[in-house]
Amino acid sequence: MTTAGDLMVIRPRRLELPVWLIAFGLVLRWLWRGLWWCLRHPVAVGLVVAGVTLYREFGRSGVIVPVVLAAAVSALWRWRHESSWWTWCAGPILGRFRQLFVYRRAWREAMTLCGLAKVYDHRTVLPELLRVRSDQALDVLTIRMVRGQTPEEFQKATANLAYAFGRRHARVYSERPDDPPIRSGYWALVLGAVDRLRFRDRPSVVYLVVVRTDALRTLVDPFDVPSVPDFTALPLARREDLRHWCLHLLATHVLVGGATRSGKGSVLWSLVRVLAGGISSGLVRLWVIDPKGGMEFAMGRPLFARFACKSFEAMADLLDEAVTVMRERQNRLAGAVRVHTPTLDDPMVVVVIDEMAALTAYLQDVDLRKRIAGSLGLLLSQGAGVGVLVVAALQDPRKEVLPFRDLFPTRIALGLTEAAQVDLVLGDGARNRGALADQMPRWAKGVGYVILDGIPEPARVRFSYISDDHIRELAAEYPAPADAADILAQVGRETATEPTRPPLPRQRRGPLLPDSLLNILDRDTDGGEPR
Repeated sequence: MTTAGDLMVIRPRRLELPVWLIAFGLVLRWLWRGLWWCLRHPVAVGLVVAGVTLYREFGRSGVIVPVVLAAAVSALWRWRHESSWWTWCAGPILGRFRQLFVYRRAWREAMTLCGLAKVYDHRTVLPELLRVRSDQALDVLTIRMVRGQTPEEFQKATANLAYAFGRRHARVYSERPDDPPIRSGYWALVLGAVDRLRFRDRPSVVYLVVVRTDALRTLVDPFDVPSVPDFTALPLARREDLRHWCLHLLATHVLVGGATRSGKGSVLWSLVRVLAGGISSGLVRLWVIDPKGGMEFAMGRPLFARFACKSFEAMADLLDEAVTVMRERQNRLAGAVRVHTPTLDDPMVVVVIDEMAALTAYLQDVDLRKRIAGSLGLLLSQGAGVGVLVVAALQDPRKEVLPFRDLFPTRIALGLTEAAQVDLVLGDGARNRGALADQMPRWAKGVGYVILDGIPEPARVRFSYISDDHIRELAAEYPAPADAADILAQVGRETATEPTRPPLPRQRRGPLLPDSLLNILDRDTDGGEPR
């Protein structure tokens, strides 16, 4: 400490270490880092040790022969079971390669320009790339966030991150996007403990899924028709990771939102196809409303137990009958069960409505529109538990068009025209979490965003394409049970023309002026004497 007048300068005491001690500390530090790297990469260390040992014992042949044998085994493995080959062999190798030579090279620049780098104590702090896992189509990046960051910051920069790494699509998940495997056998206890460690809750980690190869560009073939549909997992679409997306239909209602020519028919007909086995056996009854005069569903008419396409009165009657079925089941099942289980004697009733806005907003008959809205409100609020479900499709998801939009637990967003409509269909914040349904290219008919069970972030899927020939074959092979009381009565009513309604009498409107002013005017016109 030195003083110069009123100025006091304080210098910290300098600790001088000998050179040999500094060198010894650096060596210990490097040795610890090398040991830690070896513990984190046991496979790579084992391969290097085995290669060096074989080379010392057998020369070049000791290295070439194992490599050729490993390549042959890998090719045979891929030919016999490609999915496990990607999981245990190609995926880890490709992920490690892309981590080192693709993402590491552009990591600092991408994090900084995407606004995810932070400054602390005059030093730039970056999110840390922990691991990259790859499969046939995706790269899953495990990222440790900077202290104080939230997954929402990464979700808002999803599109920026995709283009920063040279791709068009990416998704950010706050939890691990894949499910833990189901273990069985002798090693189930040990592997289960490992899975619990791998899939543990990690609030400081976020998962960035980068679509390396867009598997949704090609059409999806129709799925096989199960003899007994599993209502908790109905396969309808292909996911970006080439797995199937399955709809949980039991005790839920489904809303499908999409602009014209976006592929809403693919969603509805994919659902009808996977339910066809239950339709023919009587386990499922489809009640279909097609306000477009049957242009969408008339081809599959033998599949339907109820069908209304011409008369809006018949559509209202159909919904009233669905409410009647719901009331009867409520009275019968109250106190016995909480969720209805479909049986042949008590089947599931699925009310499918195409272009729902024609019933709730565009119908000119006000009384009939109110009647339909009342029935729909009852079905959506009370019908799921008793097996009377509603599957509806519409183009405009605004509140004034569909006032009970929030009563649909399951929602699917196809191509939409406005960014605000994405949140109207999937819920607030869905677009910020990666559901860019308003940016669908022209080829993406049947491509949409769905919410996976237990994961708040939307997933991108493509629904199977059902052609006219598929519909005709389906209607011929899986018709609904031929019950006259259940089918023919409604068909006969639908063949009638739209009933003509007499115009309502107009009510006489009162005078625009009050009586006191009218009396004054009468006196002026009649010489001051009232008429």
